[in-house]
Amino acid sequence: MNKDLHKSNSNSTSPSLKGRGLGGESVVPGSKSTLAILRWFLRIFRQVKLQALINAVSGILRVALDFAFIWATKQAIDAATSSTHVTTSSLLHIHFSLFDAGLVLVLIMLAQLALGYAGRWIAALLGVGAQNRMQRHIFDHLLRSEWRGIEARHSGDTLNRLVTDTSTVVHVVTDTVPQALAVVVRLVAAFFFLFAMDATLALVVVVILPLFIALSKLYVNRMRAITREVRQTDSRIQSTLQESLQHRMVIKTLERMQTISDMLAGEQAQLRHQVRRRTLFSTTSNLVLNVGFGAAYLFTFLWSAYQLSLGVITFGMMTAFIQLCGQIQGPFRELTRFIPAIISSFTAAERLMELEEMPLEEEGQPIRFADGVGIRFDHVDFAYDLRKRPVLCGASYDFPPGSTTAILGETGAGKTTLVRLILALIQPDRGRVELYGTDGRTATASAQTRCNLVYVPQGNTLFSGTLRWNLQMGNPQATDAEMRRALRLACADFVASLPGGLDTRIGEGGTGLSEGQAQRIAIARALLRSGSVLLLDEATSALDQDTEQRLLQNLIGYHQTLSVKPTLICITHRPAVVAHCTQTIVLERQEG
Repeated sequence: MNKDLHKSNSNSTSPSLKGRGLGGESVVPGSKSTLAILRWFLRIFRQVKLQALINAVSGILRVALDFAFIWATKQAIDAATSSTHVTTSSLLHIHFSLFDAGLVLVLIMLAQLALGYAGRWIAALLGVGAQNRMQRHIFDHLLRSEWRGIEARHSGDTLNRLVTDTSTVVHVVTDTVPQALAVVVRLVAAFFFLFAMDATLALVVVVILPLFIALSKLYVNRMRAITREVRQTDSRIQSTLQESLQHRMVIKTLERMQTISDMLAGEQAQLRHQVRRRTLFSTTSNLVLNVGFGAAYLFTFLWSAYQLSLGVITFGMMTAFIQLCGQIQGPFRELTRFIPAIISSFTAAERLMELEEMPLEEEGQPIRFADGVGIRFDHVDFAYDLRKRPVLCGASYDFPPGSTTAILGETGAGKTTLVRLILALIQPDRGRVELYGTDGRTATASAQTRCNLVYVPQGNTLFSGTLRWNLQMGNPQATDAEMRRALRLACADFVASLPGGLDTRIGEGGTGLSEGQAQRIAIARALLRSGSVLLLDEATSALDQDTEQRLLQNLIGYHQTLSVKPTLICITHRPAVVAHCTQTIVLERQEG
């Protein structure tokens, strides 16, 4: 469908650009296969393998020292009771004097303390670094991913994944898994140590293993489902907190403080119920295992006491039996502690994998046009959701190099969508958006052509920090003179009168400045960026009429002094902006 396009100072016509407002897609989390998650963990392990290997070696050394302590304890007790009865291998019955055995015990204890100190120091040194690298990797992926993918997910949920889930995954890979390896080594070593002393007792103590394996599969599946529910609810709570704090002024003026508080209470009640279910299930499972552990320990004690009464073993051997029973059962207890952490890490891995699956923008060398740049739409169709009403339908239009265009239209007509297509934040469903130079070169709008564009979005887009830092976001190499010139063009001369000047600090969302002041700073920031096309999306909406007129006159006058006149595209509702434009596009909302 074609509609007339109105041009000021022109009678030509072109097809209409019609559309609707942006709609976000809901994101439904999916469940990954265990094999896919294990492959993902292997990739993460390669990135943090140094710390993981150090922790694994440290854990195995602790196991060796623990068994050495058991052996030395037996030698000390036998030396103190003058027991010389030998019934097993001579390796376990090397006879020491009480002094020698005591000295060995002291050396082992010192080694254990030194190893523990070194382990904590290494974890503190390398642990934060590993988490930072992973968090930075996911964050960098989000920044480079396609824009629609990010907008489809609540920022609170994404932040929860970046902070909590990355910490969970890194802790499991660098700490829990190495500890689990040490636990397995401890279990195997304890069994053979005990088997060498009493084969019957060793076999009876480990008979619980098949039962543990059978129960663990049911436990893991159930715990994984419950844990995912907990993490999802936790993300919703963080999203509610973040969004409510961000819009607290709106909440107060609408007098809906109690409504938001009740909503948060409902989500917290749901989380409490889910945590209660998880705790009940975990506690019940542990109770069943502890009954088995208690029975095995009681059997070991009674069996050892019976053997001691018959004179078959020494008191030192009885002590070793009881300690080794603990060394066998300890790993099973540790595994019951590790399993929830591993299950939680699987849930965290799924959530981070979902972020990594967001498609990245196409990468490549920037395509920069040396001279003036025009933009051409060629029969472009676009819809944010193909099942709903399209935004643009058969849109064809030309923004010649050096032209000044005002884009008008009702809310939801597709004005901002038009700019997003030029910026290549979104891609047309059909047709083509291309940039072309006065030298005849053309390039389809993409992330590589974005270097030619200078964009000022609507609303307050300043970051917390100094005004200087905000301006340097437009050009990190900008000098003070260049920043002052940009501020002058943007009618932001007020910065010079601030106590800190360019180094004045502002809060989140430009706190400390008025909306109009923040908008002018954002325009100055954009002017510091080199580019042949200036896109203003309601960039003067917070300015009074006089300031808006001065700003537009400054921009038009400045552009006319340049050797290559920039192309200016303004989305606006303000008549003052239209009066300075050479052509006007009126967009109409298309009913689907």
